[in-house]
Amino acid sequence: MFDIKQIRIFALAAYGKGLSGGDRIFIEFARRWSKNFPVEIYVWKEGAKMLERQHLGIFNSQFSLFNANKDYRNLKVHVSKLKNLCKLGFLFCYLTRIIEGIRLGLSLKLITNHQSPITIYSASEFWMDSLPAFILKLRYPKITWAASWYQTAPNPFHGYLENGQRRNKYFFSSLFYWLMQLPIKPLISSFADYVLVNNEEERKQFSDLNKKGRMIVVLGAVPLEEINKFLITNSKLLTTKEYDAVFQGRLHAQKGVVELIDIWKKVVEIKPLAKLAMIGDGPLMGKVKKRITMNKLTNNIKVFGYVFDGPKKYKIFSKSKIVVHPAFYDSGGMASAEAMAFGLPCVGFNLKAYKSYYPQGMVKVDIGNTNAFAKKIMELLENYSLRIKIGREAKYMIEENWSWEKRANEVLERITTNK
Repeated sequence: MFDIKQIRIFALAAYGKGLSGGDRIFIEFARRWSKNFPVEIYVWKEGAKMLERQHLGIFNSQFSLFNANKDYRNLKVHVSKLKNLCKLGFLFCYLTRIIEGIRLGLSLKLITNHQSPITIYSASEFWMDSLPAFILKLRYPKITWAASWYQTAPNPFHGYLENGQRRNKYFFSSLFYWLMQLPIKPLISSFADYVLVNNEEERKQFSDLNKKGRMIVVLGAVPLEEINKFLITNSKLLTTKEYDAVFQGRLHAQKGVVELIDIWKKVVEIKPLAKLAMIGDGPLMGKVKKRITMNKLTNNIKVFGYVFDGPKKYKIFSKSKIVVHPAFYDSGGMASAEAMAFGLPCVGFNLKAYKSYYPQGMVKVDIGNTNAFAKKIMELLENYSLRIKIGREAKYMIEENWSWEKRANEVLERITTNK
């Protein structure tokens, strides 16, 4: 029995066409929680567009009125009016959203009593999501604050690299990330009622809360019902392979997307007609395309950009033989899990997070060893029976434990029990 009346979600960090893991999680949770309880989401214009693309409802042209999908009548969305301030650049927009988050924390009026308990969920550890939740917790101590901490920033001296070797470690980007998390961590440690993390390794970041049983490990999930419906009506696609491998994820420093081009060049040296499909968008799109051209791989790599959930993306997965996930620094990896639901074996680097995420279905190589990565790709492409065997293990693992319905209910039950 869920002891809850209201859920408030702060997601002002949501940005861009693509979906981060944290964006995906809060959207899928809201989709399911709002079927039974009132859920209110605080976003800005970019976040509102994201919700609309995920079919939770539609906004009017001014983004002032939200009409929820008929299945989510309990869902209400508040869109912060940042006017055109974000046109002045990313940094200015970032600071503006932080100020807006603080304003919301100071101005929102909550009615809290035993008959109307409120759970506040900060969708990310970024300041614009965490600070309003923290301020409301100070103002209303009886509310429950469930704080997301889905990835600990890397050591700024190491950059985006868990260990191993990497030519470009993206020190500046990792330093910014580390500095951003530095003041938020003690606030969460001292005031959050629950902390949601992405894997078992992340429990160590909040040892006191872990001892109190306040840590919740949120392993990823995929839309299994949609995928299975697609496979039932399009089963023939699985026998027609157009791509030797597929990648899905943000084109970000963490994900090893530039190195993936180098890896694929090694594959093409052995298999000249090998084709890679890349699904995703992000800050490294320009570098990825430049690398493809520089290595004369335009006939071997097709960059789709961001592809929304649904038939178009599922067709690409169906027509692929394996999925590659060359992240150098990662806390999970839901993007590759979606492809694994189609029976595709995965190749990835041996990151700590993958011990709990991918105990099977993923062939792992030493971090940074691009030669070994390319060899494993070739091994799976040339050995049909091995590819099918590991692919079945991947599909079985996803079907057993990667349902969004299951994940949303698990988390809801934890964060809404009496403290």
